[in-house]
Amino acid sequence: MLEILDTTLRDGEQTSGVSFSAQEKLSVARLLLEELRVDRIEVASARVSQGEFEGVSKIAAWAQQKNLIHKVEVLGFVDGGVSVAWLKNAGCKVLNLLTKGSLNHLTHQLKKTPEQHVADIKREVELATKEGISVNIYLEDWSNGMIHSPEYVFYLVENLADTAIKRFMLPDTLGILNPPQTYEFCVAMVTKFPNLHFDFHPHNDYDLAAANVFFAVKAGVKSIHTTVNGLGERAGNVPVSSVLAILHDQLNVKTALQEDKINMISKIVETYSGVRIPPNKPVIGDNVFTQVAGIHADGDNKKNLYYNDLLPERFGRKREYALGKTSGKANIKKNLEALGVELDDESMRKLTARIIELGDKKEIVTQEDLPYIISDVLGSDNKEQLVYILNYSLTTSHGLHPMATIKLDLNGKIYQETSWGDGQYDAFMKALKKVYVNEKKDLPILTNYSVTIPPGGRTDAFVHTIISWNWNGKHFRTTGLSSDQTEAAIIATVKMLNIIEEK
Repeated sequence: MLEILDTTLRDGEQTSGVSFSAQEKLSVARLLLEELRVDRIEVASARVSQGEFEGVSKIAAWAQQKNLIHKVEVLGFVDGGVSVAWLKNAGCKVLNLLTKGSLNHLTHQLKKTPEQHVADIKREVELATKEGISVNIYLEDWSNGMIHSPEYVFYLVENLADTAIKRFMLPDTLGILNPPQTYEFCVAMVTKFPNLHFDFHPHNDYDLAAANVFFAVKAGVKSIHTTVNGLGERAGNVPVSSVLAILHDQLNVKTALQEDKINMISKIVETYSGVRIPPNKPVIGDNVFTQVAGIHADGDNKKNLYYNDLLPERFGRKREYALGKTSGKANIKKNLEALGVELDDESMRKLTARIIELGDKKEIVTQEDLPYIISDVLGSDNKEQLVYILNYSLTTSHGLHPMATIKLDLNGKIYQETSWGDGQYDAFMKALKKVYVNEKKDLPILTNYSVTIPPGGRTDAFVHTIISWNWNGKHFRTTGLSSDQTEAAIIATVKMLNIIEEK
């Protein structure tokens, strides 16, 4: 079984602008080890800061209690025992020792000979072992070492092979390797030192990290280093989500990873890091299980002609069918089925034409929009809604809180409330909450709010607002379109109110 070391909390935190709090680090560590079930985690670099020490200490204390302390690793340095002492005081048991994997780094950074470096490493390993700390070593800049000074790389490993070092970790530090090089160099290491355990640590500067993982595993390495969402400095590290799919599907390699947890942990790390997941990111992107073209939805209705092995259910997700200008009847039918709605042929024709019209204007149409589009297309009376706004007034003044007064029809009863807020929409929501408090009803939690306008940035452009809600553990989105941002948000909110009232 192939090992996975996840270094989101160490290498991933080197992403520009990313810094996890001690509690966030503990939360991610728990999710990685207990939920996703990675084999090992690298959580920090020694000697960085007091805050880093406190975060590592929290993780170590938790891991010790859970009998997982042997899975928690920290990067340290050849520094005469300073890193060893840091690890010991933090409660950690595994040191990932940073050594020089290229003659260029050794000569120009450390200004030492290979013999001196080997002696220094051996002393560090001996110090750690005496303190009950096991040691793995990084051969920093190993990829350049194999290109320009392979004899040095072989000398280093050969002279350390009989020490207490457990794993030799091969980093493509600058992300320069391509797949054939990765295979050639990893085969060279595994062949020359068949009794040693090798890890491969890829970076993604040429967007080849996932491909290089494929060939490193083919070459016989025993561990792969990943990060959640591909976090890492420069172009980042290889995403654990991509590695998971490649190993399980393309190489038929077994790991301990729990596929159905990957989407959940990716979303949590997205929140903690502030780095958004691209919508087309394989496995975890918002769009990767969304069929857009109508012909694809039609094929899915006919023996799943457009399915591959990456079934969304494996990863805790579900397949969706986008609505837009390329939507055919099959796409629309898939969404209607999910809503439990059936339409006759003529109604379907009108609905399809309307959705295509909206798509031509580059408007996003969500599944939750469908009942309103159907109502509009089929000429339904607006009063069939359970909730609608009769009137509202919004004000904003310099030095004063924005105010909102709303008049609302809720199931045939008329309410009027006024409130202030930190912005016009916040004031509107607070006035709305007063109505629902009077009715002893709860409102959904707003989980995301995004605003887009067409390219060009004209001041008279339509504003399209998408609001995500959590209602009793279920997530859904509503949208609003208006020339005014606050009004667009109010339109989306009224849609939400009708959805929850209907349910």
